[in-house]
Amino acid sequence: MPYTATFTPETLTRAEADAARGPLVLEFGANWCQHCQGAQPHVRAAFEQAGAQTPHVKVEDGKGRPLGRSFDVKLWPTLVFLKDGQELARLVRPQDAAQIAQALERICA
Repeated sequence: MPYTATFTPETLTRAEADAARGPLVLEFGANWCQHCQGAQPHVRAAFEQAGAQTPHVKVEDGKGRPLGRSFDVKLWPTLVFLKDGQELARLVRPQDAAQIAQALERICA
């Protein structure tokens, strides 16, 4: 599952994220968010550059959404990089593909 283009309502629970095996990227934000829209070319480029098949789950976040609150998300977009359920990196409002690619490499190693 490479780059995902659209934020969707939560389908994943924190327990499922914690129990996930292998690499997983959770991206919290909203489709209408200008910061999220501005980051998408960087996110897409990093996934394409890495050639990673890392699961990328775009979680539509907002007030009262339990998954985002459990990860203490305050600003959008926030990318949480997990490996075997453990957070290894986090990027808030990433500005370039290189920093995203580095975090992807870390969880795919």
